Amino acid sequence: MLGRIHSTDSFGTVDGPGIRFIVFTQGCVMRCRYCHNRDTWSMKEGEMVTVDDLMKKIMPVRHFLTGGVTVSGGQPTLQPEFVTELFKELRKEGIHTCLDTNGYVKSISPAIADLIDETDLVLLDIKHMDNDLHQKLTYTKNERVLRFAQYLEKVNKPTWIRYVVVDGYTTKEEYAVQLADFVKDMKNVEKVELLPYHSLGKHKWDVMKDEYELVDVKPPSDDVMKALQNIFLERGVNATY
Repeated sequence: MLGRIHSTDSFGTVDGPGIRFIVFTQGCVMRCRYCHNRDTWSMKEGEMVTVDDLMKKIMPVRHFLTGGVTVSGGQPTLQPEFVTELFKELRKEGIHTCLDTNGYVKSISPAIADLIDETDLVLLDIKHMDNDLHQKLTYTKNERVLRFAQYLEKVNKPTWIRYVVVDGYTTKEEYAVQLADFVKDMKNVEKVELLPYHSLGKHKWDVMKDEYELVDVKPPSDDVMKALQNIFLERGVNATY
């Protein structure tokens, strides 16, 4: 079986617990305005590799991986069978598996269910609880994402929720309240990661000759981040930034 891969990173530290090997898949449906991996969108680019190809890269550095392996993207749920096969091989070796996803799946198909079953931890990006603003940010609706989150709760899959804090889009406290209320009773959610917006991926938009629309948006202040964190903490939700 072949998978379409954009790139790999041998020592990632921000995509799940510990030091991790990161596999970036190629292809994504969302068109997030702040995407820092703009070059992963196309379904036709990237390199076709086998699970064995990836295992040959991972195994020589496994003893340096205090965390495990994360598959990110792009959008890895577009290639569920391939990622499932990779995770099965990793788990045979006792290596922790993490799926970094925006949760935009058409349905909970058998392939998606199998993938989640082979995943130790899910990092789920919830871009916005307000559907209109979700569409403004990503050009997609949020109903599939929220349904996926509810499925993760149903099967009690350990999950970290990720929420990017973008001035003019997600900084209002009412939006954080909506997300906090959505996840506060989900026993599978271990924490919410509040991620301050940055424009470090803008150069990729330039390379792709695409317009980066948030060029004038500044990172949120520490006061804003702290205020949003407190909203979650007050509702009993572990939140970090």
